[in-house]
Amino acid sequence: MKNIGVIIPLDYKLLSIAAILDVFDTVNRIYAEEHRELPIEINIIQSPAQIKKDCNSFHGYPVRSITSDYVADIVLIPSFTTSNLNDTISKNHKYIPWIQEQFRAGAEIASFCTGAFLFGATGLLNGKSATTHVDASNAFASSFPLVLVRSDQTVTADGRCYTSGGSTSTFQLLVLLVQKYCGNDIAIRIAKIFAIDLDRYMQSYFSTFRPNYTHNDDLVMRVQRDIETNYVDINTIDDVMKDLPASRRNIVRRFKKETGIPPIEYLQNIRIETAKRQLEQTNLSISEIIFDTGYADPKSFRKTFHKLVGMKPMEYRDKFKVK
Repeated sequence: MKNIGVIIPLDYKLLSIAAILDVFDTVNRIYAEEHRELPIEINIIQSPAQIKKDCNSFHGYPVRSITSDYVADIVLIPSFTTSNLNDTISKNHKYIPWIQEQFRAGAEIASFCTGAFLFGATGLLNGKSATTHVDASNAFASSFPLVLVRSDQTVTADGRCYTSGGSTSTFQLLVLLVQKYCGNDIAIRIAKIFAIDLDRYMQSYFSTFRPNYTHNDDLVMRVQRDIETNYVDINTIDDVMKDLPASRRNIVRRFKKETGIPPIEYLQNIRIETAKRQLEQTNLSISEIIFDTGYADPKSFRKTFHKLVGMKPMEYRDKFKVK
């Protein structure tokens, strides 16, 4: 029997918790109906302050304190509701040494969506591949520069560390864990019960590029605004920097520090985000969209679009065009 510890942190997303519990409860139900020994034991993990406030039960599941001698086979970190993830991680800092201790004792650790931020704060993902909600990927990369961020992936598995992307990617990771612990047959049955698409490995086409304006670097802000205003007419990134009171190297370093990506990638993202909106909302031809977004070379446009979005422009239009 695998002992699963589900952390219930502050600011947790109820949908994330519900998905985790529902899938593993369903696995146990399948085994019970076949009169087989249950493969999974679920325990809820909380801090002493939470237990004192909420009592010793969470919807009928036993609650274990992070100060107890409980040892898990795998620890699951759910997603968070808040966009202020730095504040949320600070509020949940007591979980960090507990997760580290569980990992040292041999546990596997898995995070779902923005739960990766708490996972990242443990340092256990340093040097490992990880993903999170695609729109939180830049913030995650800035917060944890030693992590190999795979923002296009729905699921990553690196040693004893697992992560999943945006909300519904939770199910892809849960099926992976079910397959590992219970075998392929049960994993397929779970996928059918929950209508999980086992072939969806990419999440990049759900991304929306959201520029970061929360920093205080006026020079970087000036470059951002220039790119966003003049992206159609910019031939090289040097066009944006030639009149700025700093060296190109210094600007690129500061720009990447504040936005998470270098200026050339910022330009590409602005152009491709514009192309996505036109594919969604207009009947413009691909050639017209290429011209409107500042690309002179159709091959370059298509290559960049596929790299950032994960599919061809016409595939994106077929999938997302407003009817």
